[in-house]
Amino acid sequence: MGGLVDRRAVLVTALLLFSGVIMLYSASSPFSLRHYGSDTSMLIRQLIAASVGIVALIVLESWDYHNLVLLNDVLLVGGILLTVLTILPIGLSDGRWLPLGPFTFQPTEVVKFSLILFMAHSLSRKGNKIRTFSEGVLPYLILLGLLAAIVIMQPDLGMILVFGAVIMALLFFAGARMLHLLSVAAASIPLVFVAIRFAPYRFARLLSFLNPEAYSQSTGYQTIQSLTAVGSGGILGRGLGASHAKLFYLPQSHNDFIMSVLAEELGFIGVIAVATLIGLLVWRAFRIAEVAADRLGQLLAMGIGFALGFQTLVNLGVVIGLLPVTGLTFPFFSNGGSSLIITLALVGVLLNVSKQGGQA
Repeated sequence: MGGLVDRRAVLVTALLLFSGVIMLYSASSPFSLRHYGSDTSMLIRQLIAASVGIVALIVLESWDYHNLVLLNDVLLVGGILLTVLTILPIGLSDGRWLPLGPFTFQPTEVVKFSLILFMAHSLSRKGNKIRTFSEGVLPYLILLGLLAAIVIMQPDLGMILVFGAVIMALLFFAGARMLHLLSVAAASIPLVFVAIRFAPYRFARLLSFLNPEAYSQSTGYQTIQSLTAVGSGGILGRGLGASHAKLFYLPQSHNDFIMSVLAEELGFIGVIAVATLIGLLVWRAFRIAEVAADRLGQLLAMGIGFALGFQTLVNLGVVIGLLPVTGLTFPFFSNGGSSLIITLALVGVLLNVSKQGGQA
């Protein structure tokens, strides 16, 4: 029956948030102590972000998503303009983040959130036009091209990958013709190659991915250290807090490679447990989509579930050396207030969809 929040999604989210905070403290404490003078400095920042994210979740769980999506244009344009500020040579940003008092803020996370809202709202009104290329697919490719042109200058190829995957997935969920989507995917390969080949650091990452041992002291260093950490954890791990990799052997051990530290400390069992929790949340998202009150709710739930699952798989692929380093965070776990707040906000929207739909 309608009117009930999906309690299983709430429980899984709570477990992920709790586990993520504990793991963040374990992975970040040496770095935090060296750079901030306290082993809890980064933990406190993450707890503040978690608190803001919980507030966002509660608000969006209560805010009718039909009214929320009316703001998607404003949110998307605002996110894009804020992202533009990160690439202007006016001293506001040192890359992907904008200063926000004592904290920093990543505008592309807002773009990710608003993109899901925008795509779901727009596609829910397309009807049979989604089957045509000119009206069903092309407008969203133009949007992706605009986003890619801006974000590539930060540079952040990983987030472009997320934007492209979300757009393509929602087009598929909405009923776009597979021939159109496959054609777009094939046409994008040369563009991705150009973006990698003519950026020396990206090309170096690709070469080191293909043969990390040959670049063990340069671009392949992170991959080798990550694999070492994962392998040394074995089945049960060294124990919580006992990682060697986080003692400045593995760069970004509290960000992109936090799952390497988790694998070392909690072993294969720990990784499977966390991946299972993420999988359960993604599964709940698609179950919520099945019983959503309308097409809009269905696309929102599927878009949110896909985004969480996709980012998780890409991050894990990097950690175990199956994918080149992309810079994508692991949901709920990696250090980064913007990512955590937006992830919890997306869960809030998902819970609102569940509340207005049937029993999943």
